[in-house]
Amino acid sequence: MAIRISGIVLPEKRLEVALTYIFGIGQSRARKILRETSIDLNKRPKDLSEAEVALLRGMIDKNYRVEGELRREIMNNIKRLKEIGTRRGSRHMKRLPIKGRTKTNSRTTRGNVRKTMGSGRRSAVEKT
Repeated sequence: MAIRISGIVLPEKRLEVALTYIFGIGQSRARKILRETSIDLNKRPKDLSEAEVALLRGMIDKNYRVEGELRREIMNNIKRLKEIGTRRGSRHMKRLPIKGRTKTNSRTTRGNVRKTMGSGRRSAVEKT
């Protein structure tokens, strides 16, 4: 029997890991939820009783923002940053990295651009 929580079908892995497939629930939050509902971490979703599934579903729906609701909130936050014209908002608009050292640690976002001399990729055959 496949268990569906917040629109996600949980895979047949340990519950601690299976809950992380829900957007907004990471490993520590999954452990916390299972501790609060007093369900064993090592149980598999197929081994849960109907009462445990209802308890788990109720706990997640009532106490945490997950999946669509969380995604909507994140998109609204980004939209607000763009509207008020913050630096972070303009970086989002340009699809550039938002935080951190962006000269060297953002090659995937910037398209693997190498700007200094000698840092371009060249195979060994071309060098000779």
